[in-house]
Amino acid sequence: MADNILELHDATKKYAGVPAIEDINFTLERGEIHSIVGENGAGKSTLTKVMAGVVTLNGGKMLLDGAEISPQTPVEARNLGIAMVFQENSLVPTMTAAQNLFLGQENAFNRIRRINIEAQQFFQSLQFDVDPVTVVSLLGAAKKQMIEIARAVKNSAKVIIFDEPTASLTPEEKLHFFNLVRALKERGVSIIFISHALEEALLISDRITVLRDGKHIVTDKNSNFDRARVVKAMVGRDLSQTIYGQRKSVTRPAGKKVLTVRNLRMGSQVKSCALSVFAGQVTGIFGLVGSGRTETFKIVAGVMKRDFRHGGDVLLNDRPVSYVVPAPAIRGGIAYITEDRKLEGFFETKSIAENIYLGLLAKLRGKRKLVSKKEADQVGQTWAKRLNIRTINTEVRAVELSGGNQQKVVIAKSLIQDPELIIFDEPTRGVDVGAIEEIHKLINTLADQGKPVVVISSYLPEIMSLSDRILVFRTGKVVEEFSAAEATEEKIMYSAIH
Repeated sequence: MADNILELHDATKKYAGVPAIEDINFTLERGEIHSIVGENGAGKSTLTKVMAGVVTLNGGKMLLDGAEISPQTPVEARNLGIAMVFQENSLVPTMTAAQNLFLGQENAFNRIRRINIEAQQFFQSLQFDVDPVTVVSLLGAAKKQMIEIARAVKNSAKVIIFDEPTASLTPEEKLHFFNLVRALKERGVSIIFISHALEEALLISDRITVLRDGKHIVTDKNSNFDRARVVKAMVGRDLSQTIYGQRKSVTRPAGKKVLTVRNLRMGSQVKSCALSVFAGQVTGIFGLVGSGRTETFKIVAGVMKRDFRHGGDVLLNDRPVSYVVPAPAIRGGIAYITEDRKLEGFFETKSIAENIYLGLLAKLRGKRKLVSKKEADQVGQTWAKRLNIRTINTEVRAVELSGGNQQKVVIAKSLIQDPELIIFDEPTRGVDVGAIEEIHKLINTLADQGKPVVVISSYLPEIMSLSDRILVFRTGKVVEEFSAAEATEEKIMYSAIH
């Protein structure tokens, strides 16, 4: 029998009588990298939260080194040797990177200078470029993720669970992370890896477990899997030809010019940017981190402000607009679907129906005097059905949904406004393959209906499979434009780098 460090037998967790995971048997071997994959709602997060002490089982048992355990809190799990790096960071934003690294492990008397020096040395040992004295709220998503990872490593855990650890990392940072995981494995640490990027799971894992609808489907050695087998196990059907398919052979012709950007400027992030977006097309936007792609469209949507002097022009349907906050942009017909759904996309404590209804109220601001719960319930049910939001009912809080269903709520909240221009920023980040297919179909349907659609994505296969035309950003502006027919991944990446 393999030397198992962690085991779950007939693990079951129910919410309101509905099982999130049911009768799952799982083993983690000592010093292995074990990936858990599945669609959103498959039970991955619930299963790992049981291990990390965030939730407790209704049935079954968990063993660590052969002894039965039942951690009631993450602190108990950590003391047992199980640490989890969550997809959404759990750092204290008003503390520095060094203070967060040592949080919960402070001595009775702490010297800030000593903590900063030790943190600097520890970050450097992991090849993480993090300034220990910087307040966390000033850091980007990638740096925050590095601190989370470093904190788990520093706790000397026997088992470390990584939930979507690479979602916010650059390719170079991902390489460092994978090297770190392999180094941890060499030390005998057991790793559980959750990622929607199946290529990463296939690259780094020793074994892979697939869950579907809260049940165990298959566990096997990595060498016995390829992407097609993983996807088929996840969704119960073959999606190999529909997810991130080949380059388009037929593209939609350009309709009316809906958006024109001329000489747009914002500090050092957007520099003399010019572009156009046409009705009835998907315009793909690609660029490396820091290229100014997201900032440009946040200016268009009123989320960011262009330079006060010589900031350039934005024309919507040939009419000059200058939005400095999102509300008038929404009423003007622009929908911006953010890349950070948890921070900017929805209200965690409000229900699905309330979140979608608030999108409608944002469009009708000043025209609607009374708020109707009955209307909120109706629009919530209508849009939940239209976008296939998987939930018990629309009264469920948005924070309780899986990542893919949260993304659908954010999309519904914008589409209910019947916008003239729709901007998707990283529409499938942290979303499973089944939801990716649904979101891609929705984007194509909107373009087929004559809507101008912008898709900003870091993932080239997504850009290639969706776009009718592709704009490449570098150094704060558009440097190249390709039609879908002439574009290749090599051409696009070359333009983004050189």
